[in-house]
Amino acid sequence: MLEAGVLTEDDRVELIGGEILDMTPIGWRHVQCINRLNMLLASFASGRGYTVSVQNPVRLGPRDEPQPDISLIRDLPRTSLPAPEDVVLVIEVAETSLAYDKNVKLPLYATARIPEVWIVDLRRRKVEVHADPGEETGDYRVFRSLGVGEQICSETVEGLALSVDEVLGEARGDS
Repeated sequence: MLEAGVLTEDDRVELIGGEILDMTPIGWRHVQCINRLNMLLASFASGRGYTVSVQNPVRLGPRDEPQPDISLIRDLPRTSLPAPEDVVLVIEVAETSLAYDKNVKLPLYATARIPEVWIVDLRRRKVEVHADPGEETGDYRVFRSLGVGEQICSETVEGLALSVDEVLGEARGDS
């Protein structure tokens, strides 16, 4: 559709269930959190065989191509968008999109067998960790909710640990 001129590069849309949906506008707290996560994850990923992909599509199937805020993907020779088996972690940052991220996108990721999803809830100052997608259930078997002062240790990416304070910007007071 981009090539046909139906959409422009500035359109904030994603393909969910075969429908093109407008994405919610992002505010400064959302932007700052994504920038922090990008820096933290890029530092972790360097030399470990991962790439940090920021607000880029992941092809979950012919009808679903969401654009997670952050994806940690395996470094592979690539001629197409990352597929579910390429993705080791997805992070959604929610300021106004929490219900959508939890009720629409999270089940999509689970059904596609994305091994781990973090949802950063900026309003409640929490990070939810969802891991171990259930067999064909559209949900995750592992759930943890972490707050300020706690450590996020990835369930699936060895050695990945970030403090909730780092993710939220609490340590620098820019939340």
